[in-house]
Amino acid sequence: MPTVSIITITYNAERFLERTIQSIVAQQETDFEYIVIDGGSKDGTIDIIKRYETHITNWISEPDKGLYEAMNKGLHRAKGQYVWFMNAGDELYDSTTLSKLLDQISATKADVYYSDALFVRDEGGETVPVGLRSQVTPHVLPQQLTWQDMSLGMKVCHQAFVPKRSIAPDYLTNNLSADLDWEIRCLKAAQTIEFLPFILCRYLMGGLSVQQHRKSLMDRFKVLVTHFGLLTTIRNHIQILIRASRFNMR
Repeated sequence: MPTVSIITITYNAERFLERTIQSIVAQQETDFEYIVIDGGSKDGTIDIIKRYETHITNWISEPDKGLYEAMNKGLHRAKGQYVWFMNAGDELYDSTTLSKLLDQISATKADVYYSDALFVRDEGGETVPVGLRSQVTPHVLPQQLTWQDMSLGMKVCHQAFVPKRSIAPDYLTNNLSADLDWEIRCLKAAQTIEFLPFILCRYLMGGLSVQQHRKSLMDRFKVLVTHFGLLTTIRNHIQILIRASRFNMR
């Protein structure tokens, strides 16, 4: 059983997939498996996967019903003690990232590990740093995270969140904020949650929730109502609006 299962979800992402795979190939550790779930791409995605096939533990390419069904496929295939999603376009922060994570797992064996994420944008095929998520968004990253901290939205970038597979539930498949729901459920199930003092990932801005922003906000509201109740969520959304306005003014 590998310690970590790294899972990449991709669909028609030939522009971005190779950088993700290369960031994983560059790691200095072997105690992990790498799974790629493709949604039946029609571009050059499969050619890229086959080019790196010796570095991929297993992969599949078939139509699915969307991002979160594909992520569930990855979860069900994973055999590692921990699961870590690094989707097409995202990257492990540098070649020492996995070594640092494995060292920490060996030392403390927490149920969930998390860190900050470096936001990047794509400019002509090259990634340009934008800044740490905790600095370029209103989401302050607590160093003693609990599930209640998610009442004002997603505190931790999904690619900087590594839970034990044994506490990781399936994703909702009909909600664009399913990653928020998933993190909350993982945190509720966790006994030990540990902040990592190093960056885990480079997160490519402009994903599905950005492309469908209005629906994503509505779905986030539904998730927060599920976990915190209607009245609390309404009150918190007033705080979210005030916080966003102050942040934008700065």
